[in-house]
Amino acid sequence: MNAEAMSQLMQAHRSIRQYEDRAIDPALIDRVLEEALHGSSSSGNLNMVSVVKTRDRERKHRLCELHFGQPMVDQAPLVLTFCADTFRTRQWLALREARAGFADFISWHVAGYDAIILAQTAALAFESHGLGICYMGTTLHSMGAIADFLELPPNCLPVTSLVVGWPAEQVAQRDRLPAAAWIHDERYQRPTTQELEARYGERERRGRERYLSLGPEMARLWQEHGITSLAQYYTSKIKYDPDRFAEDSAALRELLQARGFGA
Repeated sequence: MNAEAMSQLMQAHRSIRQYEDRAIDPALIDRVLEEALHGSSSSGNLNMVSVVKTRDRERKHRLCELHFGQPMVDQAPLVLTFCADTFRTRQWLALREARAGFADFISWHVAGYDAIILAQTAALAFESHGLGICYMGTTLHSMGAIADFLELPPNCLPVTSLVVGWPAEQVAQRDRLPAAAWIHDERYQRPTTQELEARYGERERRGRERYLSLGPEMARLWQEHGITSLAQYYTSKIKYDPDRFAEDSAALRELLQARGFGA
């Protein structure tokens, strides 16, 4: 793929939430995943990742429940759960009588970041074949339950999930922050109030329009919760509630400890 083709692929990215009732060739799935691993960076080339494919309708439905009932999990023909996996590496170490390792907080980060890198490479690869994808951020909030459902061993936890399928919708590309908001030259440049207003102004307008266009129920919720801006929506009880995040963060710390990543 030349640079122009890669640029076009990235510009064509969309999060797809409506899928055709059409299977994906299993050989294509495996080919994409295998090539994605070879095309992704891996810390120490340890490949401390695992991917669980879910295609069975009943099992996908259970995953749908664990992902807070988001319908695209049921609808898409494939759900991929990307896992931080040091279990396999630790088994290999024991087999070779090497010192035990990779059961600590740093190893969780190393394996988790590798899993995210692999997921994004796979996402681009699936999109290059005309497939649509959507990341499931709910993976982090249901991490323990998903791990149990997929029968993951110790030192192996889900990091993110992708639903994959043939798109049944055409959606516009979501806006992103302008380059000036996040690209820094040499040192971090703290924005002034005026710069924040300028850089977030368009996002506020488009984001507000998008969410309120979802229907009268969303407009009612905004009014009920006294939401007057996109920023307020993002930390409201109906979006990324800080209280819920604090509870889930505490649960995540306990889960990492219990599953072998707390040392």
